[in-house]
Amino acid sequence: MRMIQSLTVAALVGLATVPALALQEGAPQVPGQMDASRVSGGTYVTDPAHTLVAWTVNHFGFNSYFGAFGDVDGTLQIDPADLSSAKVDVTIPITSVTVVSEGLRDHLLRPAKDGGDPDFFGAEPEAARFVSTSVDVGADGTSASITGDLTMNGVTKPVTIDARFTGAGSNPMKKVETIGFEGTATIMRSDFGVDYALPLVSDEVELTISAAFEKQ
Repeated sequence: MRMIQSLTVAALVGLATVPALALQEGAPQVPGQMDASRVSGGTYVTDPAHTLVAWTVNHFGFNSYFGAFGDVDGTLQIDPADLSSAKVDVTIPITSVTVVSEGLRDHLLRPAKDGGDPDFFGAEPEAARFVSTSVDVGADGTSASITGDLTMNGVTKPVTIDARFTGAGSNPMKKVETIGFEGTATIMRSDFGVDYALPLVSDEVELTISAAFEKQ
């Protein structure tokens, strides 16, 4: 019995020392941290492979349906000493739209019939563009309301993005300073001339943005 107890105690002690040993041996840590002091001022560009704009609509009142735009291209100008002066200018290629249904994607990019308007974006839609006009920084210093002009389908409307800082550090693959942000916004698709199947498919579109910016 004493032998079993001794072995059990030894095993527990061994397990307890694993985290300490791992730290001593330089266990890898994620390079991005929620530490605003890591952010340096300057001009950043999007990492298009890791930046996306997801969208959600309601389908017939039954459920939510999701999609996303990728290959987002743009710039961020930021001064940590004056965050309210930050500028964002991003372009979202509509042709990059991704959904789980190939048939739906074809419909989203289907050309108009008989010279009329397409149901959604059409075969050769222009890229959407968001240009910030003001940044209202939250009391915590890591969140902000970013108001700007969204141009899509030839229409420009004001949109406000509720954004938050999600991490900063050096990208170990590219060896470049990187800042991460996430944000949400809501638009009415009819404001931009996309009114097919209203109200069966909701007019309200929820946008979720996840962006990585790399310093130039």
